[in-house]
Order: sequence, then C-alpha cells, then structure tokens
Amino acid sequence: MPSFKQPTFQERAALSAQAKQAALEKLRTKEPVDAATLAERHAARLAREAAEAKAREEKRAAWELEKAARKAKALEKAAKTASKPVLTEAERKAARDARYAARKSRVGKR
Repeated sequence: MPSFKQPTFQERAALSAQAKQAALEKLRTKEPVDAATLAERHAARLAREAAEAKAREEKRAAWELEKAARKAKALEKAAKTASKPVLTEAERKAARDARYAARKSRVGKR
C-alpha cells in the first residue's frame, strides 16, 4: 500500500474548479419551478403565517385575561384585608391570653 502523498496547491485548485463546474452543471440541468407551484407555495406560506399570527393573538388575549383576573383577585384580597376590624391593644392581649390558656390546658392533660 503506497504512503499518503500530500496534494499540491495546483492539484487542490484543479479539484476545486472541477467541483464548482459539476455543481453548476447540476444546477443547469435542474428543471425550473413553474408559476403554479410558486403560487401554491406562496399561498401555503401566507396561510401558515396567518395561523401563527392568530395563535399569537389568542395566546396574548389569554395572557391579558389571566393578568386581569390576578389583578382583580389582588384587589379583592386588599379590600377584604381593609374591611377587617382593627383590634385594639387590649383585644389583642385578650386573644393572646386565651390562646396561651388553651395551650396550657392541652399540655396539662397529657
């Protein structure tokens, strides 16, 4: 088996020119696309783009609706919190003492 021979610059340039020529010949022999096929492809692309735009708009509308629902829920929660009666210091102390007493009575029963 002969050892590998490094190709010279001229050999590489010739091979490149041959490859380019073969590619050009292949393109020349290719049949041109007729107008009906082009029109069909164009119509399909337009339909696909319209469907994608519609899907984007639907997604955006759903997102806006969800955003509005979250905002309404936050406003409702804020209104509910605001409507709670504010306990005085004495009332908070009484509630805390009642919880403490209840906890002590549970612990004592063990």
